[in-house]
Amino acid sequence: MSSYQALYRKYRPQTFDDVSGQMAVTQTLKTQIMTGKLSHAYLFTGSRGTGKTSCAKILAKAVNCLHPDHGNPCNVCEACRAIDSGSCMDVLEIDAASNNGVDNVRDLRDDAVYTPSQVKMRVYIIDEVHMLSLSAFNALLKLIEEPPEHLLFILATTELHKVPATILSRCQRFSFRRISQEDIAARLQFVAYQENIDLDDGAARVIARLADGGMRDGLSLLDQCASATTGELTAERVYACLGIAGEQKCGELMGDIAAHDTKAALELFNRLYTEGKDLGAMLDEMACLTRDLLVLKTAGNAGITMLSGVASDKESLELTKAFSSAELVRMMERIQETLSGFTRSASRRMDAELCLVELCQPELSLDAKSLNARLTRLEEQVKSGSFVPAPAKKQEQRTEETDDESDLLPVPDDADAPPEMDAPPAPLQDEAPVGFWSDLVAAVRRELKPPVSGFFVVTPNAPVQGALTGGRLELRCTNSFTAQMLDKPEILEVVSRKAAAMLSRPIQAVTVDLSEKPAANPRLEQLMNFGRAHSDIVKIKE
Repeated sequence: MSSYQALYRKYRPQTFDDVSGQMAVTQTLKTQIMTGKLSHAYLFTGSRGTGKTSCAKILAKAVNCLHPDHGNPCNVCEACRAIDSGSCMDVLEIDAASNNGVDNVRDLRDDAVYTPSQVKMRVYIIDEVHMLSLSAFNALLKLIEEPPEHLLFILATTELHKVPATILSRCQRFSFRRISQEDIAARLQFVAYQENIDLDDGAARVIARLADGGMRDGLSLLDQCASATTGELTAERVYACLGIAGEQKCGELMGDIAAHDTKAALELFNRLYTEGKDLGAMLDEMACLTRDLLVLKTAGNAGITMLSGVASDKESLELTKAFSSAELVRMMERIQETLSGFTRSASRRMDAELCLVELCQPELSLDAKSLNARLTRLEEQVKSGSFVPAPAKKQEQRTEETDDESDLLPVPDDADAPPEMDAPPAPLQDEAPVGFWSDLVAAVRRELKPPVSGFFVVTPNAPVQGALTGGRLELRCTNSFTAQMLDKPEILEVVSRKAAAMLSRPIQAVTVDLSEKPAANPRLEQLMNFGRAHSDIVKIKE
C-alpha cells in the first residue's frame, strides 16, 4: 500500500500554465524561453506559498526540456522525468537555511565549473537565500556576476530586504503577488473534484480567506479539513475543524459590542470558548472584521472588494453604521494589544474577557483616544439625525421622585425675584440621569477613605449634595467645615473622574459653601431699603 501524499505536494504545478495568480511572472518566463533570451540569474521574491519554488523547478525543466511546448516543459522527456524524480545531479535545490556558511558556497563554486552530464544546463535553486551569511554572499557574488555559460542560478526568498544590493543588481527580479481568494477557491474546487471531496462553495471561500494569499496554505487546510470529516465539507465544518468562531458568530459578537450589550457578548464568548474555539483565532477574526468595517467606513462601497470575508458583505455594511471611525481605530488597537500580550499572559481567557468588556463599555476608559472615539460617535449621530436626546421629565414627576432620587436640583436663582414659598424649585440646566447622585456617592465612597468618605451620604440632611449644570458638578456643602474638607484637588479629581465615567463626558467638580453670605441682589436690596424706610416713617408718626 503506497503512502499518502499531501495535497500540496501531489498538486504542485508542473507547467507555467498551472501556476495560479502569477500571470505576469509566468508569461515573461515563457517568452524568454521561447526567444532564448534567458538571464544567468533570477531572484524570485514574495510571501510563502505563492509559487516561487514551483516556478523555479518549472524553469529548470523548461531550459533543459527536449521538447518544450510554447515555453512550458513537456514533462515526458528524459530530462523532465529526471528532474521531477530528483535523480538529475545537474539540477540541485539547496536550502540556504542549513547551508549558509562560506564553506558551503565555496564547494558550490568549485562544482559549478564542471559541465552538466545529463542535461543542457546546470541549475542551482537556492531557497531562502536571505539566510546566507555575509561572507557566503561575498563568495557567491563573483560566480553570479560572471557564471559559465552552462550555469543558471535561481534564488528564492521571502525577505528581500535581507539580500545585499550587490546580489540584487546582478539578478532579474520577479515579485510574486499574493494569490487572490477567487484564484485559491477555484484551485481548491479543482483539487476537491480530482480527490472526490464534496467541497461546498462557502467552505472553499472560507479556506481561501484563511490561506491569506498562499496556495500551499489553502491546500494544506483543505487536506486537514477533508481528513477530519465525512460527507459534504461545509463552512461550519471548516470552522469546527479549525477551531475558529465563524463569520456568523463573529458578526453576532460585533453586533453585541455595537449595542453595548456586555452580558450577551460575554455569554456568546463563553459559549464559543466552551466549544473549544481558540482565543487567539477569535480575537484575530474580530480584528479582521474591525479592519473591514474601517475600510468600508473610509472607502465606502469601493471597499467591498478589499474585505477579508470574515462576515458577509451585507452584514459588514450594516455593522458599519453602528461605529465611528475613531471607535474602530480604538477597538483595533485594543484587540491588537490583547493579542500581543497573549505570549506573556498567565490567563489568556481573562485578558480576552477584559478586552471584550472594554469594547462593550468604552466609558470604562478615560484616555484621550477613548474620549475622542465617543465624541466622534456623538458627532456622527448628530450629523445623521439619529441622535435623540432623552425627554425631559415633568416637574410633578421629579417632585414625587425626590425621595428616591439623590440628584439635588440647583438652588433657585433670585436675580429677578425671590421665588414663591410654595413654588417648585427651578429645573437643572442639564438634567442628570435618574439615580446619578446615589450611584456617584456609592462610587466615591469606595475610593475615598474616612473621614472624607463620611460626608458622602444619601439622606435628606446630608452635609453635601450635588447639583449638575452642564459640565459643572457643584458639591453644595451645608457648612464651611465640610467645604474646607472637600475643597482639595485629590478629592475633587476623584469626584470628577467618577462623574465623567458615569455620564460619558468631561465633568468638573467644585465645592460651594452654602453657609457663606450670598452676593447682593440689586432688586432685593431695593426692597429691603424700602422696608427699612417704611419702618422709620411709622416710628416717626408714632
